[in-house]
Amino acid sequence: EVQLVESGGGLVQPGGSLRLSCAASGFTFSRSIMIWVRQAPGKGLEWVSTNSNRGTSTTYANFVKGRFTISRDNAKNTLYLQMTTVKPEDTAVYYCAMDDVRGQGTQVTVSS
Repeated sequence: EVQLVESGGGLVQPGGSLRLSCAASGFTFSRSIMIWVRQAPGKGLEWVSTNSNRGTSTTYANFVKGRFTISRDNAKNTLYLQMTTVKPEDTAVYYCAMDDVRGQGTQVTVSS
């Protein structure tokens, strides 16, 4: 059974940093393309970033480019999202995903 468990969310001030983690199990993580998506209150799902199965290729939505960094540790079956210079508009539930499977999400709230 594919399982994705996100963690690391919380309350952070504008301009601050946060690192999200996604622990994966039930599939061959090292061979899988992994994605972070988010859902802000009252809005639909929004793609944030993609990491290739070997971590050699990463892509970002324009609104996080230069501020967020996606990475992975295949030895730990874990995907990360390092968030820096966060803005109030980054407030959302963040999910990691593989194919059409998502975890339960982790809430990120950016507020002073």
